[in-house]
Amino acid sequence: MTGSSEARRRLAAVVADFRAALEAESEAGVEWLAWEETRRPVPAPRAAPDRSAKERALAAVATEVAACTACKLCDGRTNTVPGEGSPDAAVMFVGEGPGEQEDLSGRPFVGRAGQLLRRMITEELGLDPSAVFIANIVKCRPPENRAPEADEAAACIPFLRRQVAAVRPRVIVTLGNPSTQSLLQTKEGITRLRGKPVRRGGFTFLPTYHPSYLLRNPPAEPDGRADFRVVKALLSER
Repeated sequence: MTGSSEARRRLAAVVADFRAALEAESEAGVEWLAWEETRRPVPAPRAAPDRSAKERALAAVATEVAACTACKLCDGRTNTVPGEGSPDAAVMFVGEGPGEQEDLSGRPFVGRAGQLLRRMITEELGLDPSAVFIANIVKCRPPENRAPEADEAAACIPFLRRQVAAVRPRVIVTLGNPSTQSLLQTKEGITRLRGKPVRRGGFTFLPTYHPSYLLRNPPAEPDGRADFRVVKALLSER
């Protein structure tokens, strides 16, 4: 009975998060599923919320993430890692999940992979890293830095949806296979998808390698940097 009660409690929490996500998106003028193919026409979004409204929405997500117990990842975390960056960011980067350093600090991409990501943002996009928004599919560290499991990603996606609804980035950069496959709902690998813009649900996605992969495979770094230059070109479009 105890296990059954715990399962019902976690399911109720997921349902509550999903309902809150839909309400937040509606308030922000987002009336479609941001990363799902749709056969119905995409309505024009209403006027974007002002910066203070965005900040409140992002702070609310961070507060809820800190208390979340919707999946088993909560059992092993030191800190939740909701994400950080500018509420007015034109670019949002989405990885798969926090690593050890992120779990300890509560901040995304602060280890060696994060240092490389921030260098590429500065050198290839010409942006200060504080001007973008950086997040992950899941907000708690998976054990041994493994990829998030399906139920874990499903429990956390409502938080990411609300962050996207608040920030409204012009480009969402998906870093690596788990992020790309989750957000674009595909089984294609990053090697085939990288560097190719995907326009879906009112947003432009650009898949590329995760910076940790580039650290393990230095010859791939020029391709990763080329993908960032695609992002820069997308930002220059009117």
